[in-house]
Amino acid sequence: MTYTTSWRICKLCASLLLGSVLFAQGVDRNMLLHPPANSWPTYHGDYSGRRHSALTQITPQNVGGLALAWVFQTGQATSLKASPLVVDGVMYFTGPDHIWAVDARTGHEVWHYANPANKGFHIGHRGVAMYENWLFFLTPDAHLLSLDAKNGNVRWNVVVADSKKGYWTTMAPLVVRDHVIVGVSGDFDNLAGYLRSIDPETGKTQWQWDSTPPAGTPNMTTGGMTWMTGTYDPDLNLLYWGTGNPTPVLNGKPRPGDNLYTCSIVALNPDNGKLAWAFQPSPHDTHDWDAVEAPVLVDSEFKGEPRKMLMQASRNGYFFVLDRTNGKNLLTNPFGPVNWASGLDAKGQPIANPAKEPAPDGRLIAPDEGGLTNYRSPSFDPKTGLFIVSARPSYGIYFWKPADGDFGWAGADYGVWGKGVLEAIDYRTGKLRWTHELGPNGAGAGVLTTDSGLTFTGDAHGNVLALATSDGKTLWHAGTGAGMQSSPITYELDGRQYVVTSSGGVVFAWALPETQH
Repeated sequence: MTYTTSWRICKLCASLLLGSVLFAQGVDRNMLLHPPANSWPTYHGDYSGRRHSALTQITPQNVGGLALAWVFQTGQATSLKASPLVVDGVMYFTGPDHIWAVDARTGHEVWHYANPANKGFHIGHRGVAMYENWLFFLTPDAHLLSLDAKNGNVRWNVVVADSKKGYWTTMAPLVVRDHVIVGVSGDFDNLAGYLRSIDPETGKTQWQWDSTPPAGTPNMTTGGMTWMTGTYDPDLNLLYWGTGNPTPVLNGKPRPGDNLYTCSIVALNPDNGKLAWAFQPSPHDTHDWDAVEAPVLVDSEFKGEPRKMLMQASRNGYFFVLDRTNGKNLLTNPFGPVNWASGLDAKGQPIANPAKEPAPDGRLIAPDEGGLTNYRSPSFDPKTGLFIVSARPSYGIYFWKPADGDFGWAGADYGVWGKGVLEAIDYRTGKLRWTHELGPNGAGAGVLTTDSGLTFTGDAHGNVLALATSDGKTLWHAGTGAGMQSSPITYELDGRQYVVTSSGGVVFAWALPETQH
């Protein structure tokens, strides 16, 4: 037997072995409700959005020994922004128009799907969702693809928005029972936002919830895009989602009133899309401060009473705690420099100061257009009661004049100053327990916490960080060569805990050496 023939036979055996070991089963409803330690089956890890893991093998005492377990090079120049899924030993992650499936133990590629070239807006991509043995992937030109998780073959392809009008998609869908929930984006045009539920078997639309009124409504607004993945409470059977800013963005004159349901946190019935309640962090927004940041679900005490809460560190600079059964406000507090509001109303919503509206001669506003936080996923640690978020204290100058019109951006803004800071917010008071500097201009990484007392994130210099959750002190760091734009995840296979991060177009899996776990 020649060497070449022998190698081919070995490769075939390896493929068969991978198929039997790595694809033993898919995602069922129980896994989504109770994710096992060897998985990360949804964008946030579970339905709550807490991005907190019960794994404890890596501790504050041994994290200094963390080392590379494997590295995967995508060959793409675009920075990865996706949160990977891990199911049955296979990791699935994305970039715009690409999906990779790799062995979560070794980083070896299982398959790679490349979507045909298109004219969609390629700003980045958050990841895929999984239902049974099917993956669901939103393309930059607003198609939803269903693929076979075993090999990446396309099962069906449906359009969820018209990219020729200016819609685009980047989010990871969310699967709730037999609903694939997808959102849309499109800040550059006066387009209406919506959330849609798709049948995972057929690709047909089950329902659509519109975040702004139908065309022709008097004094209507547009916007309210639903471009980040929401969360879900199976006990209440409520879906929680954040919506984007209204349009025209910086010119509020053509759209009087609060502009419902833009810049809002909404609770919907996932079976029919009916609105249960809504809370608006930024009524009548004129600064591009959408409220699509993760709505984090926490069950704990608040002022001595057990509560089912929803927490959001919002782009506008305020931290909100709501009763998620009815949307009533429990706490509102700024978590950094904020100068655009004159106070809070009876609902706990900020009251915009007219003197801080964009104007022809410019207005100095805190935070700037990027917000005090943004797409970077936060984490909630139940042991300490800390909501940990990658923040960016900042100032910007906003302009608007009649010549800017009433379409799209309708104005201009310029950043003046900003820096990255990891902040630990005590959810009971909204006050900062500790802060950790992340570097100039801000960092792009999200946050992961674990039961052992560790917080993982990245700084502005391309370092992966492990901090003590209790006080924010650095316990370990490693340079990656590029800034992080994704959120860390963790899982355990064969008794070994892995922490996965990405920088640039590279995925890094970190673990303790074999002798240390």
